[in-house]
Amino acid sequence: MEIGQKVKVFRLRDRVSPPIVKRLGQVGIIEGYKVTDGAGIGVVVKFEDNFSTWFFEDEIKPV
Repeated sequence: MEIGQKVKVFRLRDRVSPPIVKRLGQVGIIEGYKVTDGAGIGVVVKFEDNFSTWFFEDEIKPV
């Protein structure tokens, strides 16, 4: 996964807030990376409405 790449959110690992659940099935653009709690690297995704949050790599897939 690379910065600028379009991705689709296809699953959520954990319980999350309603604004993030709303992103399930949406397409966004990778804008960066986030170091998680030692379990790997997260991917920061920005959506069309300028909302951005991070996901684990196994929660998104390239479009």
